[in-house]
Amino acid sequence: MTVTCLLYAPIAMTELWPYASPGAPAFGEWLLGRSVSPGYVADAVRDRMGPYTRSLVPLFAHSVLGGLLMLLGPLQLLSAVRRRMRLHRAAGIAYAVVVYASMAGAAVYLARTPPHEAFSGAAFWIVLATILAGTVFSVTFGVLTAVAGLPELHQRWMLLGYGYLMTAPLLRLEWGALPVLYPGLSLQDVNRVAIMHLGALVAFGALLASRALDRREELPTVTGSWCPVPVLAAAHVLGAAGLVWLGRAFLGHGAEGRRLLLAYLVPYVVIAAVLHLRALRADRRGAHWPREEWRTQLAALCLAPALSAGTATVFERATGLDPLTALVAGAGIGCGFMAFAANTVLSLRVLYGREASRRRSDAGDPTAPDPVPTAEAA
Repeated sequence: MTVTCLLYAPIAMTELWPYASPGAPAFGEWLLGRSVSPGYVADAVRDRMGPYTRSLVPLFAHSVLGGLLMLLGPLQLLSAVRRRMRLHRAAGIAYAVVVYASMAGAAVYLARTPPHEAFSGAAFWIVLATILAGTVFSVTFGVLTAVAGLPELHQRWMLLGYGYLMTAPLLRLEWGALPVLYPGLSLQDVNRVAIMHLGALVAFGALLASRALDRREELPTVTGSWCPVPVLAAAHVLGAAGLVWLGRAFLGHGAEGRRLLLAYLVPYVVIAAVLHLRALRADRRGAHWPREEWRTQLAALCLAPALSAGTATVFERATGLDPLTALVAGAGIGCGFMAFAANTVLSLRVLYGREASRRRSDAGDPTAPDPVPTAEAA
């Protein structure tokens, strides 16, 4: 991840130079033109001058600061791992400020750009707006949990927020990789394929990172389960119904629909299988806290197709989008949104356990557990 961020930073910072000064170097376009073809890039940027020049200053702020975030994110993570807390706090403050400033630039661009004029159309506009909101809220919750002295929650929220930011470099990698699988596909169509699974991939990456950093088997104040077997089974049933609906809807759009459905299903099935196996392994060794987290995330992933089916219907009927665009938009935001919901449930789970333990302790209950060890002490 660190290497990807370091390589992407200069690409992000120079991406918009040609729009301000035609002929200016743009490393990303240069690399993409040589890895695929110059025509592939030229077709993609031909109609971007109008929408971009209307918001060039906020877009410059967004892209330059976005490149800076690619450097601050690994610094923040490495400083936490190595317990250099002063550096970590300073990097964290800088990171949060830059996130808000960068996302403000993106918000201005989205507000000034009609959805149908966005790169790759209205579905891409909707996904970008969702990523923006998810990043801002995740970082905000990360800041609030740090101030409240909840490092285990702070860590999870900041990693999820950075996961949303990682959609940018991962999308650029897919710009170069997907034309190998689909020769002749335009960059706009590549975007539609990519957003089918990027939300699921970055949320899964953030979960793996948080579990790798938090190796505790138990949280003394977290007892029982908010995701018992009946709840997980119901989530699977709803998820299966949502997958059937999405499958039938995509297959009704010919070759493009089949391509998009495949891009959604393959990562989805792999991630669901990994979450299921991790939950089983945690259960077998009696690791209550990891089991609860894996189960909650699995339930959220199962519910993502049902959410996508519902939002696709709303987008089509309430906004007038054509059926395929509404379908792509719904599928594109489902997994990322439900990962945010799972993080929210887990946070409430921890807060509820702490509050219940505090009340029992105040009441003089000798069975009240000791305070939860912090992530630094774990």
